[in-house]
Amino acid sequence: MSNTRGSCLCGGITFEISGPLTGALNCHCQMCRKAHGAAFRSCARVNSADFKITQGDSLINFYESSPGNHRGFCRVCGSPIVSRFDYDSSRYGLPLGALDDDPGVKPDIHVYVTDKASWFDITDAHPQYDQEIFPFALKES
Repeated sequence: MSNTRGSCLCGGITFEISGPLTGALNCHCQMCRKAHGAAFRSCARVNSADFKITQGDSLINFYESSPGNHRGFCRVCGSPIVSRFDYDSSRYGLPLGALDDDPGVKPDIHVYVTDKASWFDITDAHPQYDQEIFPFALKES
């Protein structure tokens, strides 16, 4: 498997992923919508051992958006880069929009749809859940 590359908007932070992404989903919760300035966050899980910052480590700031959930973003351009979890340091949450290469996965479920933006309609046939159907960073799908 070749590495998957990603970066922030200003290019100050770059990273590589050497392993697979799993559990791809679209999250419609209010925190994800606010953090990404969009109708939802498309994200996946990655093993922390497979994630490596290749440039700009000092540019990442973390914000604890909920207890134990730390969202990392570029302090220059604000791009979301990675989320880490106190309850499981072996996995990270990764916004698919930060990737420069094809991640090899596509979101196939929608979660927290009761929180979805009123101005957005989900038009695909993927399953929809009122909440997450598994703890994001703990269980493989």
